[in-house]
Amino acid sequence: MASVIPHIIDQHAEEAAFLWLLRNNAVDAPHYDLDDLAKLDDRVEAHIDGLRIAGDYGWQACLDNLQFKEAGEVFAAAVLALESHSAERINHIYKIVEEAPEAINGLVSAFGWVGAENLQGTVKGLLESTKPIWRRIGLSACSIHRVDPKKILDVAVQDDDIEVRVQALRLVGELGRLDLKPVLLEQLKDEDKQIKFWAAWSAVLVGDRGSAVHSLINEIESGSEYCISAMQLILPLLNSQSVKKTLKVLADNKETLRLAIMGSGISGDTIYVPWLIQQMSDPEHAKIAGEAFSHLCGVDLAYQDMEAELAESESFGPTENPDDEEVAMDPDEDLPCPDPVLVQKWWQENSDKFRAKLGYRYIYGKQSSQSHYQWLLKNGTQRLRYSAALALALLNPEAVLFEVHAVGKRQQKALV
Repeated sequence: MASVIPHIIDQHAEEAAFLWLLRNNAVDAPHYDLDDLAKLDDRVEAHIDGLRIAGDYGWQACLDNLQFKEAGEVFAAAVLALESHSAERINHIYKIVEEAPEAINGLVSAFGWVGAENLQGTVKGLLESTKPIWRRIGLSACSIHRVDPKKILDVAVQDDDIEVRVQALRLVGELGRLDLKPVLLEQLKDEDKQIKFWAAWSAVLVGDRGSAVHSLINEIESGSEYCISAMQLILPLLNSQSVKKTLKVLADNKETLRLAIMGSGISGDTIYVPWLIQQMSDPEHAKIAGEAFSHLCGVDLAYQDMEAELAESESFGPTENPDDEEVAMDPDEDLPCPDPVLVQKWWQENSDKFRAKLGYRYIYGKQSSQSHYQWLLKNGTQRLRYSAALALALLNPEAVLFEVHAVGKRQQKALV
């Protein structure tokens, strides 16, 4: 091994962990597209590569940081451990994750980061583990690589552990396993809300248009924790009247108005545009209404100079006041704030390009179509890309759901 400069290697370990945290947020961010994600991944990879080159000292730097038991630190160490094929190193990571289950995302992400050649045998051992936590992580690794564990999945969808079964049910839909559709439909009756939701979600992906759809409509209308995921999947499938009825339930309740605004953009129906423009005058909902409008009409509010300044007095995240108990970040922080006057002017000039009353559905300014979904997978923001991936999977129940969270360059290669 070449001589190393300790503080530089320590910095590589710290930066790899920190940039992973940025990436973990970026994969679902409204302002990141695939090129942005790939560039961020390159930054992560540069620091990981520095750790690789440093050999044993690189591993030791990661090992020292594991004292914090945070997901980013677990990610960096796990990548080195998996690539080294060292059972001792891998088992050390496993021990940390068992002690701090909240760091599981870092380990799963590491499984997604390394190439399949570094996982042979490792994931199989997890899937066959007697401990539920490892079976779940094994299924998660299969999920991010979109690998079918076949008979193991057949058993996992009936696993006694709820978290394992939930991950298995979700994987069925992601892989397009039509043969397991009867199992999914049977589990719509389960008492556990997680199992019911993911059974319904996957059942719709593999072609059910009956009881699973009704189950997801109930999730939406109740404003449940699964409401957004349910809307993303089925609102584009429903007819205009069904969408209107479902969104009205949300819009009539102040507590779920935000969800109704999001749903109007997801629906693909431009009949909601005038209402969205009205919502832009409300500081609390202005940004999310702007995103819904953009989702429908294909307008980049920042690029097309249709932004307004949000009043400084309007704050929806944590403040600098030490007595303020509100610590949650503003979910709309990365969204532009629309100017309703400029948006209204644009709509008056362009509304005739959209056929709102004829049942047409739009996503980012164009009628929904397979070719446009493919274009969005390459060029859209992460949220649009996920919508496009779902739409493509719905067109073919046997298709594998494209993983928009995978390593950027791997995605770009798959989309050539």
